[in-house]
Amino acid sequence: MPEPQDQPEPRTADVSRPSPARLYNYYLGGKDNFAVDREAAESILAVMPEGRQVARENRAFLRRVVRHLTLETGIRQFVDLGTGLPTEGNVHEVAQEVASGARVVYVDNDPIVLAHGEAMLATDDQTTFIGADMREPDAILGDPRLKALIDFGEPVAVLFVSVLQFVPDDEEAAALVRRFAEAVPPGSRVVISTITGTGQREDKVATITAAYANSTAPAVLRPRERIERLFGGLDLVPPGLVPAPEWHPGVPGETGNGTSWVLAGVGAVS
Repeated sequence: MPEPQDQPEPRTADVSRPSPARLYNYYLGGKDNFAVDREAAESILAVMPEGRQVARENRAFLRRVVRHLTLETGIRQFVDLGTGLPTEGNVHEVAQEVASGARVVYVDNDPIVLAHGEAMLATDDQTTFIGADMREPDAILGDPRLKALIDFGEPVAVLFVSVLQFVPDDEEAAALVRRFAEAVPPGSRVVISTITGTGQREDKVATITAAYANSTAPAVLRPRERIERLFGGLDLVPPGLVPAPEWHPGVPGETGNGTSWVLAGVGAVS
């Protein structure tokens, strides 16, 4: 793969440390990353050569779950927390392909993500970006831009896709899920995918944890039972909490020969 060139620096971007959004972008073959991101990513890929596949699997899960919720549950509203850098098959593109009236609110606190997202959505009045930290749910839920698009009288899908690993404290992570779940009406869904250490070699887990410890958002690779507890009192819908490629693989989307690094599930709000 050709060495990507550094992009112009937003004034507030921290490019002295790796960023999870830019690392993910690098794994997916994007160019919105810097030398510090590529160095950290390559240290992970050295012990986890399947890392690029894992990123693709997680992205494919996102596309499948959005399509599935739009088709099978009739949900037309999505709040994507910690959305990351725009790439092929973004939430609003997938949802609006199925239902033209679908509305999407993206939330991220990375300045590069915001710059790209705002430019991409300049002419889309059914989608917006909010610059906020997902760990401040009241600020997000009270944001006028979210209120302008999301009708809390109708079901909403709240997406925590590959973000809760960056909230190391289990109680805080579970409280975030609970706060958003309490804000949406019955019939809504809460989507979680997160990397896990269950079934993986300890040296790989240690290398990944160390690489992210030096980033702008340290990560934790929770075991399966701790991930299950993040759903709290939500009812897990079939097939439950499974490796990302195994979540409704029959729904159109790339699955391939899957790995087990990312566990994914959907909780129903009743």
